Amino acid sequence: MITLDRSKKLKILVVDDEPDNLDLLYRTFRRDFQVLKAESGLNALEVLASEGEVAVIISDQRMPEMKGTEFLSRTVPQFPDTVRIILTGFTDIEDLVEAINAGQVYKYITKPWDPGELKAVVQRAAETYDLLKQRTEELRRAQGQINILSVLVEVTQAATSLESSLAPIAKAFTETFAANTCILQLIADNSLTGTQGVYSDHGVMANWLSQDPLTSQAIATGATQIALNVAKEPALESSSIYQETGIKAHLVTPITYRGKVLGVLSLQWLQPVILREDELKLIQLSGELVAIALASSSLQ
Repeated sequence: MITLDRSKKLKILVVDDEPDNLDLLYRTFRRDFQVLKAESGLNALEVLASEGEVAVIISDQRMPEMKGTEFLSRTVPQFPDTVRIILTGFTDIEDLVEAINAGQVYKYITKPWDPGELKAVVQRAAETYDLLKQRTEELRRAQGQINILSVLVEVTQAATSLESSLAPIAKAFTETFAANTCILQLIADNSLTGTQGVYSDHGVMANWLSQDPLTSQAIATGATQIALNVAKEPALESSSIYQETGIKAHLVTPITYRGKVLGVLSLQWLQPVILREDELKLIQLSGELVAIALASSSLQ
């Protein structure tokens, strides 16, 4: 559920064994993109292993040790959404057609290339990448809604007690929103109780919400509290709790039913995150569904 920061330049990787061409590609795109460089296919694989996914790869075809099409084909399994462009200065139609048909190459450009044409192609490729990522995120959100609804229905019908329903719900939220930890803790008389469900993907199951200023604000105001980059929140960054836990992003939303706060839902990340407005709404809507499920369980 964590999305790309659209305010940052997309990363592209340019690969060419000729230093002059590599520098020219870098200069062509550095204003619009964060440009990574590699002088061979092997070096490019190392760059990807270090830097992670890029939006677009522009690779020369004829390089020593590894052809451009071979290099690009090796990037497909790990980075299926990356858009790949091949630069070729000779006629090697068989290799290019095979790569294009296999979905490994988006477009090929012949050398010497026209800078304006290449920039237009790369811009379209970046837009294609952005669209792919948005559609992937939409599918994940839809699947996330289904997962949470399924868990809530199952928990409501099968849980032997209210307490036993909390940990499965916390796990569903952790997985759906790509968090590292989720805590679902009940409230009585506007105070945290000992009834809770905790799920963590890294083995840390400690509950520190009673010492957390965001949780206190969420309970007091009845509104979601968000710190998606603790380092930019002086009051939180200096907090011993955040320093000890290593939490870099935290969201706390009240679980409210008919005006009564039943609990709080805490989503915690070990890295700063970005949530779009629709993703935040999904978390809040899911919280409302949890409130209904908890109210139903308490009436059984």
